[in-house]
Amino acid sequence: MKLNVKAALLSGLILPGLGQFASGRRVRGGILLVLANIFLLAALFLLLREMGPILVEARLTGKVDVAAVTAKVTRGAPAARALLACFAGLWCFAVVDALFDRGSRRDDTSEE
Repeated sequence: MKLNVKAALLSGLILPGLGQFASGRRVRGGILLVLANIFLLAALFLLLREMGPILVEARLTGKVDVAAVTAKVTRGAPAARALLACFAGLWCFAVVDALFDRGSRRDDTSEE
């Protein structure tokens, strides 16, 4: 299997940035990994912050109101949806970047 296909599969199936690491582009891979983690963790934080009161109520009463959970997720955290959309865009960029790498092993800095 060609290196570009392996790199695209790593970025597409596991985590954005791993394909760039596999093809020798460590700086770009590191940046993509950090951004992917920031987007995912921030979205998770925002969703859990919105869900906190519902989770506490469910713990105290023993009942989960599915309608309240659905309403809170769809209406309560638009910033989390925006962060997840940014993560999806980053994921697509990482796959396309790894797939169409021109074979340059110079990384993102110039070596002279």
